[in-house]
This record gives sequence, C-alpha cells and structure tokens, in this order.
Amino acid sequence: MSVAACEPTAAKKTGFDLIAFGAILVTILFWASSFAVIRVCLGPLSPIELAAARYVSAGFLGAVYLIAARPPMPCGADFLRLGIAGVLFISVYAVLLNTGEQTVPAGPASFIINTMPVFTAMIALVVLGERFGLWGWVGTAVSFGGVALIAAAADGDFSFDPNALLILGAAICAAVASIMQKPLLKRFPALAVTAWIMLLGSVPLLPAVPGTIRALSAAPAAVNWNVAYLVLFPTVIGYVTWAIALKRLPAGRAANFLYGVPPTATLIGFVWLGETPTVAGLVGGAMAILGVLIVNVMRRR
Repeated sequence: MSVAACEPTAAKKTGFDLIAFGAILVTILFWASSFAVIRVCLGPLSPIELAAARYVSAGFLGAVYLIAARPPMPCGADFLRLGIAGVLFISVYAVLLNTGEQTVPAGPASFIINTMPVFTAMIALVVLGERFGLWGWVGTAVSFGGVALIAAAADGDFSFDPNALLILGAAICAAVASIMQKPLLKRFPALAVTAWIMLLGSVPLLPAVPGTIRALSAAPAAVNWNVAYLVLFPTVIGYVTWAIALKRLPAGRAANFLYGVPPTATLIGFVWLGETPTVAGLVGGAMAILGVLIVNVMRRR
C-alpha cells in the first residue's frame, strides 16, 4: 500500500461527517467506561493480572487481524519502533494505570491520563524541534498543578496519594508511544499499526498468563464479564473507532474531542460505582484539562 493510500483523506471534505462523529462518540464512551471497569476488576485481579487479561487477549486479536489482512510488513527499524512503542503503550502503561487506580477513583484517573498531550508537546520540543514557548510552559504548570491537587485530594482528606504519580507515569508512556507511532502512521494503515502495537506490547505480559488464568477462575462471574467487556469494547472496538475517526478527520480535530473522556468517566464512576467527586478533585481536573488546552491552542499562536 502506498503512503498516499494510508493518509487521511477526509480532511479535504466539508460538512458534517456522521460516520466520523459516530466513531468519536463510541470511542469517548468506551474509553471513559474503561476507568470504572478497571476499578471493578482490581482486587480479584492484581494490576499485572488485569493487564495480562486485557492486553494478551487484545494482542491475540491483533495477531488474527495481521494474519488475515496481511498488511505491509514493517522493516527492521520500523519493527523496533513498534516494539518499543507497544511495550510502553501496552505493558508499562497498563500496569502503571491499574496500580494507580487501586486508590485513585475513575474520574480523577481519567483527568490525569488526559494530560498526555502536554507530555507529547514537551517531547516533541526535544525530539522534533517543535516550538513550545511561554504559553506552553504556562499550560504545563497549570496541568501539573491540577494533577497535584488531584493527588492531594484523591481520598477527600488532602493526604498525598503517590498512586496518582503512577497514573502520571502512564500518561508519559502514552505520550512517548504517540511520538514514536507518528512516522509509522504515515507509511502503514492505522489498523495495522494498532494491531502490531497490541501484539508486541502484550509480549512482556505473557509470563503473567498462568497466574491470570487462576485468578480469573477464582474470581466472581461479574469480574470475568467485566474483563471481557474491557477487552472487546474499550480496547478492540475503541481502538478501531479511533482509527476510523483519525482516517476521516484531521488528527488535531479528532484529538480535541477526547476532552470529553474525563467528564464522561467521572459521570460513569458516579453512577456505576458511587464515586462522588470532591470539589478539590473537580477543580484539579479542570486545571489539568485547562493546561492541556493552553498547551495545544495558545502555543500555536
């Protein structure tokens, strides 16, 4: 497949794209729900076991896609890039996020994860030589202040929760992986890149599979159903609908819609798990997103 065939074509279209909008809504809903599902599964499953249950299954489905679709095979350098991005974005990201969510509620966790664009911009400053400027640093300070407030108020009594830093580490891993994926998405289909990342990223989790199977066997049926939901909807379908959105919309415009994930995750956590957000947590979440907006909007002016 040529490079031109892999590039988004819908950016040239005008008017309302119903398919792209539908794909975005599905992505927001499923990705937002994953934070609550993780909270439900933790306890019966350890953070590593939950990561293995989710992503080894997704990696298997990625392998099935690669065998059936036979997309262009990455060369050695691209394969190495996919491997590093996959390990960061799948194994390391999942273990850090799962560990953090043992004490950090679903809503605040989603706000912290969505600081990823700040780290992406900072990494692009060093790696790609992109401009950052005064507003970039202002936005970064605002986001970090919001994360600090969330960490201090996660349990409502202003005692610092170090697990919030683990979730922040997951956001950094996602940012590094995004930078590493960027050149690949210009040369390969988005679904193929996603499948490779899921497959290669799940490899470090394979040693945890035996223990994961034992834990799932001992867990209540509801936990197994939640794991199945996590694999199929937020992971597989969520990534596919996101790829559809990226194919039909400019990447920047599509990414702006993801600001809807944290408030949706907060609402789901409240309705499903009874997690009532604290005022400080809401203020911290608003600061985290405001900082991201400053970094992504004002720094371009």
